[in-house]
Amino acid sequence: MNTNRLTNYIKPVLAILLGTAIYAFGLLYFIIPNKLMEGGVTGVTILLNYAFNISPSLSNFVLNVPLFLVGWKILGGRQIVYTGVGISSLTFFLWLFERLIETGWIVPFTTERDYILVSLYAGVTLGAGLGIVFRFGGTTGGSDIVARILGRKYGWSMGQIILSIDIIIIGLSLIYIKKENILYTLVAVYIASKVIDFIQEGAYSAKAFTIISDYAPEIADIITKDMERGVTLIPAIGAYSKQAKHMAYCVVSRQEIRRLTTIAKSVDPRAFIIISEVHDVHGEGFKEE
Repeated sequence: MNTNRLTNYIKPVLAILLGTAIYAFGLLYFIIPNKLMEGGVTGVTILLNYAFNISPSLSNFVLNVPLFLVGWKILGGRQIVYTGVGISSLTFFLWLFERLIETGWIVPFTTERDYILVSLYAGVTLGAGLGIVFRFGGTTGGSDIVARILGRKYGWSMGQIILSIDIIIIGLSLIYIKKENILYTLVAVYIASKVIDFIQEGAYSAKAFTIISDYAPEIADIITKDMERGVTLIPAIGAYSKQAKHMAYCVVSRQEIRRLTTIAKSVDPRAFIIISEVHDVHGEGFKEE
């Protein structure tokens, strides 16, 4: 039991370390050398680098420590601990990659023409790093802490707060970088958001079927026997007819969508079928822990 509990703590920490390493690499290898931007406190560190040549690792640490202390006092809990790990590890990896670039061990990717390529790779790299951090309950600090505090105090949406902060910071960056680079930054941010969603929701995507029919038990029997998929029968009452009936609920892979639909319609052509997107399915027949 103690071993399992220790593993439950160590696994997220290792994942956050990996995520912040990938994120820091993306910032120093793609974003900063090509004068692109980022949102949040990370965007402020990039602006300070562009304007005053201040080390991103130093400004990231200085800006995040006060926010972390305020967040610790107000928010507390395990998540703020993981946030502390995220801030510390991001600062460390920014410092490490800065040293490797200075000594020539890493040569940043720079271009004067192919900014689409830079935006694509920057978006994938940053999204992969943040996606791993978020999936395991951590953050990189900054605007995430501000959003949680304001959200708890005033009930504002975290997404709206973070978006507002990002707009202000990216808008200020127009003082130091070209408009074209802002547009390329938006491409990178969009791609990063999609990669974050992909990692958080899981690589495996399935479909959930809700079948409303007078013959739901018969449909469930055929699905169980022919497709070897589990089905749950849910009691229901028709709002119009006031008649009791069942709903059959089943999750299948994408490849089985047509087969299940055919089975349902062959038993009851009038069956009402709802197909929903499902992410990261755990259990027999799908992903096993």
